Amino acid sequence: MHLSRSRLLAAGIAAVAVAASIAVPSAAQAYATAAVTSKAERKRVDSVPTPKLGWYKCYDIAECATVKLPLDYDKPKGAKTEIAVLRVKAKDQKHKIGSLFLNPGGPGGSATSFALFAPYFLSDSVLQRFDIVGVDPRGIGASANVKCFKSVKDQTAVFDKMSVAFPYGKSQEQTYIKGAQQLGKACSTTGKSLAGAMSTAEVARDMDVVRRAVGDKKLTYLGFSYGTELGETYANMFPDRFRALAIDGNLDPRAWAGNGKAGDQILDARLHSADGAYRALKEIFKRCDAAGETYCPFAAGNPEKNFAAIADSLKAKPLVITDEFGTYTITYADFVGAILGSLYGTYAGEDTMSIAAEVSALINGGSAAAAAKVAVSDRIQTARRIGYDFPYDNGFEATSAVICTDGTHPKNASSWPGATATRDTKAPYFGRAWGWIDAQCARSTWTVRDEDAYKGPFNKRTVSPVLIIGNYWDPATNYDASVAVSKQLPNSRLLTSDNWGHTAYGTGVCATNAIDRYLLSGKLPAKGTVCTADHQPFTEPIETGEELAAKATAAAVTGKQLPPVATPKPISILTGGRD
Repeated sequence: MHLSRSRLLAAGIAAVAVAASIAVPSAAQAYATAAVTSKAERKRVDSVPTPKLGWYKCYDIAECATVKLPLDYDKPKGAKTEIAVLRVKAKDQKHKIGSLFLNPGGPGGSATSFALFAPYFLSDSVLQRFDIVGVDPRGIGASANVKCFKSVKDQTAVFDKMSVAFPYGKSQEQTYIKGAQQLGKACSTTGKSLAGAMSTAEVARDMDVVRRAVGDKKLTYLGFSYGTELGETYANMFPDRFRALAIDGNLDPRAWAGNGKAGDQILDARLHSADGAYRALKEIFKRCDAAGETYCPFAAGNPEKNFAAIADSLKAKPLVITDEFGTYTITYADFVGAILGSLYGTYAGEDTMSIAAEVSALINGGSAAAAAKVAVSDRIQTARRIGYDFPYDNGFEATSAVICTDGTHPKNASSWPGATATRDTKAPYFGRAWGWIDAQCARSTWTVRDEDAYKGPFNKRTVSPVLIIGNYWDPATNYDASVAVSKQLPNSRLLTSDNWGHTAYGTGVCATNAIDRYLLSGKLPAKGTVCTADHQPFTEPIETGEELAAKATAAAVTGKQLPPVATPKPISILTGGRD
């Protein structure tokens, strides 16, 4: 199905009007009131000739290509950076709508890998009608990589200072600060040429050029987590260049940018990710207590008080366990990091309370201790990863380059201990876990800047409507941010989901179908729609490990499931690495 721009716009406006019971303006009227791409941005991106993508077969089901794009769009004939592109072609090429560009978030997630995995999580109706396209952001994934250190040895010396879920206590904080300062300086010197050109605005420009290269007159986009920041930026920089733009698990772009006095606050004091995580955990305590021991493994007694007791015990003395593979120390930060990581899944309630029950049993001893030791040992062995070694892994540098280049951050890394402690009083457990994410961005040590980063405004009236999706219990992208973004963008609609975990797509028929329908037709869900997820915590009796494994296997074989959306999470010995 091929819709002209005016027909598509008219259809989208009609859908909004029916839902809101208002008169339908004509397409011409809508164009008259909508914003257009600025003259400066037109000059930047349209000065770049449409690249010819040299597609070649890759990964059995996909096609790959690379393209060299300007490092600085103000100098289109100057230095270039290589960008990787992957597509999985639509199953029904005869009735193809166009391309669907994906971004998994992060920042630092690989969009090419995400697109390659699309057949396993996108609905068949979408796979039929769209070529699925992933463009790895500059510096990231299969694109030319940012590299802040001259060798793995130099990198390891710095990252060893930061290799904790989050620092707790003065000694750890001082060590972490030294590492963060060294990372900031390294990316501002050795990694300067690319780190200083990795703002989200540059990725939006790259995506607009690649849109032309794949032959699409308008962009169709689905972004998750940090990918919403990319979508919000594209919508405001190029308000007349997309046909459909769905953003799931939103960051508030004003908070992300940190303009004005907000730039003196750490990132989580602006984003409130920790508040979202604590809100979810509090609700889990409540539901666990109500469900009882048949349904929740941590229901005996008062779950919230018993959880606090675990935290207090680990703060006072880390837990040491020994198994056939070695001796391991579980710190307070490891425990909190594991809980935060487990909040990302649709079974957040069951997973978090299982971890709490296991650690509690190890601390308190008794009949459950032996089984808990086996379970915790299994978690540790699953999570273990080889440390930084060959080849060079730039994941944390890529994440940092985007966060630090996009926004303004406090001047000195030495201010983070006080700022994160304050956050922890407002969002217990998670204030520090989320608060340290941008310590390397302190502007006295991270000095490289992207002069063409987009700092707003973020309230442009776009030609086509934007679909904004948020879920109540998101532990990373606070639901309140999705509400705020929907109020900022005049031509947008908020779709709410009551699911658990990070982002909503794939967690229930209602949310998934609404997003699919919008991508395919431009039709928005009715105003005020709240979707119910397929799973809620503690609604099924506790199962054995074998039963859970069998269920997971069956789901993997028969169902679609969104892979872990890329968002930086704390390192934990119980759940693994940083990403």
